[in-house]
Amino acid sequence: MRILILGGTTEARQAAERLATVPELDVTLSLAGRTGNPVRQPVPVRVGGFGGAKGLARYLSEQRIDLLIDATHPYAARISANAAEAAQEAGVAILALRRPGWEQRDSDRWTFADDVAGAVRVLGSRPRRVFLSIGRQEAGAFAAAPQHFYLVRSVDPVEPPLAVPDALYILARGPFAEEAERELLAAHRIDAIVSKDSGGAASHGKIAAARALGIEVIMIRRPELPQVPAASTVEGLVEMAVAHFGLVAARGV
Repeated sequence: MRILILGGTTEARQAAERLATVPELDVTLSLAGRTGNPVRQPVPVRVGGFGGAKGLARYLSEQRIDLLIDATHPYAARISANAAEAAQEAGVAILALRRPGWEQRDSDRWTFADDVAGAVRVLGSRPRRVFLSIGRQEAGAFAAAPQHFYLVRSVDPVEPPLAVPDALYILARGPFAEEAERELLAAHRIDAIVSKDSGGAASHGKIAAARALGIEVIMIRRPELPQVPAASTVEGLVEMAVAHFGLVAARGV
């Protein structure tokens, strides 16, 4: 019984690893190929796009996929929409991992923006010291506000670099501990963080650090995602996938 997981997240790798221990399941993990040096995966990997919803539907049919799992990033709205459409067109069951967002506390200084362009506007005209923690693909939008200093962290280099006079780049892969994030923010005198509401523990350190230091977080709201059967944890997702086939998971899965 064949499963295709649309991945790129830690949870996708974890789900693939656990499902691969069920002998009756044949699991393939699909990566978009946007990261130059991806983490080693526990199952066979397919890299690259499908050509939209129709291309994915064709792949599901040709490869005789029995279950499609969308375990992409919460902000991969286009991929999630394509997955739901392709599953319906190909007549394939679909499950999704919907990671909960972070919980805002009373002491948090969060200002919300609907998208990256909105976050640029929220920063305002007064020069600020900004930590960009949104990945490299959308960082270029902040060239529209060159008056700020930008500390940019990403897994792969930002190409081309921001067209601003003052920017510093850090290449790093999470998870990031709160204490280290505090030191980073203090060392660079950061007064605003731009972040997506990614949820999960791997990148929550910066949110906790901002809370401790009283730093404003400009939080980009999550996009709308298609309504499909979903779990909020890897454990729940694995249980749903195994139950879909009427199987019993191995102990520890």
